Amino acid sequence: QVQLAESGGGLVQPGGSLRLSCAASGRFDRINAMGWYRQAPGNQRELVATITSGGSTNYADSVKGRFTISRDNAKNTVYLQMNSLKPEDTAVYYCNAETFIAWSRTYYWGQGPQVTVSS
Repeated sequence: QVQLAESGGGLVQPGGSLRLSCAASGRFDRINAMGWYRQAPGNQRELVATITSGGSTNYADSVKGRFTISRDNAKNTVYLQMNSLKPEDTAVYYCNAETFIAWSRTYYWGQGPQVTVSS
């Protein structure tokens, strides 16, 4: 079993910044991709950003230029730096990790910190 411990959510004014962290622990041989997804009330969960173990990144068009995803492979931790936040960024943000034991792949989700952008 793998646990994803997230932190960093909260309330911020429009134009502000927040940094989310997600640390993976438990039983796995390696982690390939890690990423962040979000879900606003009444909406489907959507991709925000992903990063592979090699550092390749992918962003949703709505966050390009404002959000930066990074990771520390030694700590099995992924970060999401969110700048110039907008009210439409308000959502629950879920961490996701693609883990392997030998060649068996399993995806895990975190509990999801709430991010609220409001004045």
